Amino acid sequence: MSIAKSLYDAVRQRAQFRCEYCHYPELLSSAPLSIDHIQPQSLGGSDDFNNLALACRRCNERRYNFVTGIDPDIETEVSLFNLRQQQWSEHFIWTSDALQIIGQTPTGRATCNRLDLNDERREEPFIQNARRQWVAAGLHPPNDDPRW
Repeated sequence: MSIAKSLYDAVRQRAQFRCEYCHYPELLSSAPLSIDHIQPQSLGGSDDFNNLALACRRCNERRYNFVTGIDPDIETEVSLFNLRQQQWSEHFIWTSDALQIIGQTPTGRATCNRLDLNDERREEPFIQNARRQWVAAGLHPPNDDPRW
């Protein structure tokens, strides 16, 4: 993928330098976060600014080219969260300790499930351990942006 640096920088700024799915802060990464195509290129998606999202490696890899997922509560396939057409806060909330993202709608639950946003499929929930450290450092949860 070859995205112009100016476009990449604009996507990073719009996302406030956080993964737009799990809110991983880029400043904690040893490398810049990556670009995700909301409508995957393999399914006809373009490099248009409104089709691009900033994503951490784990979210980008888990999302892959999926646009749907299974809501585990109703066991139905639904569309994944679309960062440009939906508000994060309408589909997700943080637990009171800010360690887990909870899907509040079929879309939110399917997205949490597809991207395993809380490492629930692992014996050791690494992302929750990392979030605990982010909270202690005052870097999490993001509460300065009305989208979150």
